[in-house]
Parts: sequence; structure tokens; C-alpha cells
Amino acid sequence: MPTERKIKQVEMLQDKLDRCSIAVATNPTGVDVNGMNEIRSKLRELNIEYKVVKNTLSYIAAEHADRSGLRDVVKGPTALAFGYGDPTEVAKALEEYIRVNRSPLNIIGALMDNRALNKEQVYQLATLPSKPEIISKMLGSLQSPISKLVGCLQNPMVGLVSTLDNTLRGLVTVIDQRAQQLQDK
Repeated sequence: MPTERKIKQVEMLQDKLDRCSIAVATNPTGVDVNGMNEIRSKLRELNIEYKVVKNTLSYIAAEHADRSGLRDVVKGPTALAFGYGDPTEVAKALEEYIRVNRSPLNIIGALMDNRALNKEQVYQLATLPSKPEIISKMLGSLQSPISKLVGCLQNPMVGLVSTLDNTLRGLVTVIDQRAQQLQDK
């Protein structure tokens, strides 16, 4: 018979799985309490929740949330990082924390939508540009041809104005010279 506490944990995990865009599984073995508090704090700043889970309860929550792929990712001692925005942010934050702090924390894999990702795929996800970076590059690519077109359309007008200006200046110079010649006679 499940206890009330375990039922609440399953409900909480199910809610997180329903709302998250990615859940990255890590093995926290070897990370002390201070290290766990530090990683939680750093991830919380990025709106990422980090929770140590019991495998059986996470499997039950995943089934209720229609995220059965979590079973392929959660193995052994596990802590899940739940990201609710851009999936690359979670992978980048964890990879950076592990690299900078030389943490014994290990990434096991991830669940994105209902697709299980292995450790290598999570690290590849960490190297991808974020969604805003991709959008700005795309807008820059779209703007470039338009800017070139505007430049091409402006060049004939600039050339015409420049030619007319030079011609008028030349005409004024000729008229001034002729007027000077007539005055000298």
C-alpha cells in the first residue's frame, strides 16, 4: 500500500514531467551536500529545477505523464534537472557546472518530449546555439539580401545625383570663365 508521502512525490514528479521541455538525468554519486546545494542554486537562477528522485517513483510518474521514455534514462542513483524553456540551456548549464567545478556529477542522459537522449547527445545539445541565437542569425541572414538590394537600388540614384552635380558644377565653371573672358575684352 503506497504511503501518502510517496503519492505526493509521484504527483509532484508527474507535474514536473508534464510541464518540462527536457529532463536531464544525472548521477550525483560523489557530490557532497554543499555541492548539491550549489548546483541547485545555480540551476534555480536559470529557472531549472534539480531534484533527487527515487527510480520506482519516477517510473510511475513518467507512465502517468505519458513520458515512458524516462525509464531508458533513469538508472541507478539519479537526480533530474527539469528545464521549462530552451532545452539547450539545461544541457549547457549542467555541462558548464561539471567542467568549471570539476564536479563528480555525471550526466546519464535526458528525456526531451518522449525521446530518450544518451549522454553524448546531451553534450551535443550543450554545444548548440540557443533559440535566441539561432533566431538572430536567421534574421541577419534574411536582412542581408534586403540590405544589398536597397544598396543596389540606391547606387543608381546616388550616381545620377553625383553626375548631375558634377555636370552642373562644370557648367557653372564654364559660365564663370566665359563671363570673365567677356569682362576682360
